[in-house]
Amino acid sequence: MVSYKCFECNREISDTMLRKKVRCPYCGSKMLFKPRQTTTVVKAR
Repeated sequence: MVSYKCFECNREISDTMLRKKVRCPYCGSKMLFKPRQTTTVVKAR
């Protein structure tokens, strides 16, 4: 499951809520983004 965030209200939105329209269902903003996960670097010994 993919989740997006709204730039205006910063709420998480699931991809099932965005099937018909690309708008935030909470505030109506068209600006959404997919948050990136942070990566961890492991050093070899």
